[in-house]
Amino acid sequence: MTSSIGNVVSLAARAGGNVVRQVRSAIDPSAARPAGAGQPASGWLVVTVFCAASDIDAAALPPPLAELGDRIEVRVRPAAGDKGTELAARLCDRAPSGSAASRLSGRDPRAELRSALRSAKQLIEVTHVMPLEDGPQGYRMFKEKEDGCVRAVFRPGG
Repeated sequence: MTSSIGNVVSLAARAGGNVVRQVRSAIDPSAARPAGAGQPASGWLVVTVFCAASDIDAAALPPPLAELGDRIEVRVRPAAGDKGTELAARLCDRAPSGSAASRLSGRDPRAELRSALRSAKQLIEVTHVMPLEDGPQGYRMFKEKEDGCVRAVFRPGG
């Protein structure tokens, strides 16, 4: 019951924000454009992954991005300051995002890409997947960085 009330409140807040933006743009059209709006947006969505660029094969992407197939373009390059790797993706069909209703209902292609990019980052950074029963051993491996264990995921039931 509480989660459904939270969902309704969240939807109402988002809708209210859209109404406020539309009213502001009607009053002052320059307020509707974000800084740098005179230039076309590149459409690239980027996450920084904690690994070397050579560890990511753009031809063999993790499932969330691979499922988008030919609908996306992917770029992999070292992050600034030697802080990992930038994994960037953008939609090949650069049509504008859908209406507010389609974005709220989860049918927005950019939102789908953003979610897939976050999931891919998590899958790339996981170094070990273990059954939940191996928790103590996994914690020791992580603590002592045995076998290159940087991030471990524990799954119930093996």
